[in-house]
Amino acid sequence: MGPYRGRRWPVDPWFPLCVARADGSVAGFSREERNAAGGGDPSRHEEPPRTMPAMQTNPLTGLPYTSRYYQLFRKRIGLPVFEYKEKFLELMDNHQKIVLVGETGSGKTTQIPQWCVHWARAKGKKGVACTQPRRVAAMSVAQRVSEEMDVAIGQEVGYSIRFEDCSCPKTLLKYMTDGMLLREAMSDPMLENYQVLLLDEAHERTLATDILMGVIKEVVKQRPDLKIVIMSATLDAGKFQQYFDGAPLMNVPGRTHPVEIFYTPEPERDYLEAAIRTVVQIHMCEEVEGDMLLFLTGQEEIEEACKRLKREIDNVGPEIGELKCIPLYSTLPPALQQRIFEPAPANRPNGAVGRKVVVSTNIAETSLTIDGVVFVIDPGFSKQKVYNPRIRVESLLVSPISKASAQQRAGRAGRTKPGKCFRLYTEKAFKSEMQDNTYPEILRSNLGTVVLQLKKLGIDDLVHFDFMDPPAPETLMRALELLNYLSALDDSGNLTDLGAIMAEFPLDPQLAKMLIASTEYNCSNEILSITAMLSVPQCFVRPNDARKAADESKMRFAHIDGDHLTLLNVYHAFKQNMEDPHWCHDNFVNYRSLKSADNVRQQLSRIMDRFNMPRRSTDFTSRDYYINIRKALVSGFFMQVAHLERTGHYLTCKDNQVVQLHPSTCLDHKPEWVLYNEFVLTTKNYIRTVTDIKAEWLVKIAPQYYDMANFPQCEAKRQLELLIAKLGVQAVPAGLLGGGAEHTTGAVTRADPAGTSPGAHRLTQTLIRSYVDIVRGPVTARWPS
Repeated sequence: MGPYRGRRWPVDPWFPLCVARADGSVAGFSREERNAAGGGDPSRHEEPPRTMPAMQTNPLTGLPYTSRYYQLFRKRIGLPVFEYKEKFLELMDNHQKIVLVGETGSGKTTQIPQWCVHWARAKGKKGVACTQPRRVAAMSVAQRVSEEMDVAIGQEVGYSIRFEDCSCPKTLLKYMTDGMLLREAMSDPMLENYQVLLLDEAHERTLATDILMGVIKEVVKQRPDLKIVIMSATLDAGKFQQYFDGAPLMNVPGRTHPVEIFYTPEPERDYLEAAIRTVVQIHMCEEVEGDMLLFLTGQEEIEEACKRLKREIDNVGPEIGELKCIPLYSTLPPALQQRIFEPAPANRPNGAVGRKVVVSTNIAETSLTIDGVVFVIDPGFSKQKVYNPRIRVESLLVSPISKASAQQRAGRAGRTKPGKCFRLYTEKAFKSEMQDNTYPEILRSNLGTVVLQLKKLGIDDLVHFDFMDPPAPETLMRALELLNYLSALDDSGNLTDLGAIMAEFPLDPQLAKMLIASTEYNCSNEILSITAMLSVPQCFVRPNDARKAADESKMRFAHIDGDHLTLLNVYHAFKQNMEDPHWCHDNFVNYRSLKSADNVRQQLSRIMDRFNMPRRSTDFTSRDYYINIRKALVSGFFMQVAHLERTGHYLTCKDNQVVQLHPSTCLDHKPEWVLYNEFVLTTKNYIRTVTDIKAEWLVKIAPQYYDMANFPQCEAKRQLELLIAKLGVQAVPAGLLGGGAEHTTGAVTRADPAGTSPGAHRLTQTLIRSYVDIVRGPVTARWPS
């Protein structure tokens, strides 16, 4: 019977056996399957008894495993990562930090966290967290793993994303966005709830992932029991190993078949049109069975492509196979995201091939694996965040992807059989024009939220924080300046009481400040609704075949003072009509966006309740009802204001950027002063979601920003100088709210502390010294060129 004779068989609950046969195989699984699952190595397990029950008990639930469990188990043991289980657990026993490179489709995202749960439970330890850069991945992977572990989603396996927490106190494995784990660290700096942290898709280098890596690197110094696993889908692991002090590397290959690459002979003028044409041609002309994956840049493009593809195929008739179009983007509800795993339609009686086409953002590059894909259509673009600190403009731009992204996309075609990738750009563009890798998000983002979070975490020395790629000093300086003007940081760069509360809201600093200030203007209920509407995708729907009707419907919600109040009208109408999806359809508004906004509003309300912030409304019949709402908007967005010049164009205040009102605005006139939510960079500079405001509100609510000594020459300055002289408003420096603040939110004029010289630059010497330190500091050697 071997060396383990007479001792109890230590059944691994994640690899249960059924009935042992005389040949050593097990009913339901062959000897090879059992060995692949780590269940047949006598150096690890004892020999099984001659008889075992047909159905074992799940140690997590105390219930017998279901047939679905065994069905999924057969698939799991065929994943490439299974061969590396023993090696991984050995590294877990002997190292605190591990870097793991696993090709997409290897099974690393679903299997390794399960092993970590098993490893932690065996030691009587705590839970496991696995971060994902995208909401869709966190939700869909959690759903899949809950099925594989035979538990209900939200119980032993859960997920946590912004504005949605599907977990409970007994959750052992939580998939979450990297930003949510960073938020947890604010209330639990040592992350005591977790025994193992897995940072998946680390190669994507999102803003939150980079900050999280720096925070965790400090935590592990004080928690030697905490295990860290950095997982990446690319082979550029050396940088991660170096950053984590020479952590050991484990490579897991994927299952890939040859992929044939096709390029266009000439650049495509309209990549969306070319993409739709390519999908139709593949479906009609390719005899090989297999599904398609089309990469596009965002929700609007994806929905448009799905409609046009359906129309094109319907027009051809029944002689070709059925084509099922499935959209995939981050704001889809979980149930609709799961449609990507549905089987393709059956072939027609005449043999015509039925296929599905998944039309996705770049989430399908690495975050999710879709079996059955044989054809990939890659237009070569994605939406990327771009930030210009000089003019303080952050915008999502449709930009060319990198070579690394193109390779990841092509690899999606070779998962189950040889595939084809159709690149809708030239081979020359791929070889000589595309960057090798996408720039880390931290090098092209507004860092206001990041700095606020770091301050909340108690990290005051931003200059020497261990960034993997330190941001440009001007970007960091702009973030400090923004938070100082919002009164989140005092003049010494320290977090204020207001800033500490702002950090608790999962919002941009301007939105958080606006929401807090709304209590002083007796409009917190309305600002809650507006904030929620600004935090979800565009709610207005404008189909190509019904644009006139959609525009007319939108104007029925329009408010004379602008788009923020129009959004408030839409939300109120949605609630008054009992959240009816048919009403949404009839009025050309997106039901999913409005339901998401309602959920966001509830979560923000709970945070306000936690800080005892009253939820108030001005009497609707009062003339101040809309005025108070607009003043609250100004309290957060006074840095995003434009003035109508005599030329007929708008000029942004201080930055002097010539802009136009976005065509989507509900304003039917051009107010002299407007506040805007978003700066949109396209063929022209547009400001989107705008509201009419009064100049006197600016100098009263934010005198520290509207300091004329620090204002460039323009028509706006002349108008403001006349107004300041008329009102007798004194300029004050930014900083903490003490010394004469009339309101705890800092939403109104403050007294000028002694010693402030008129005309002095309002950024304090402390912040200027910080800037000099950043420029001269030793970390500059690591900045990218």
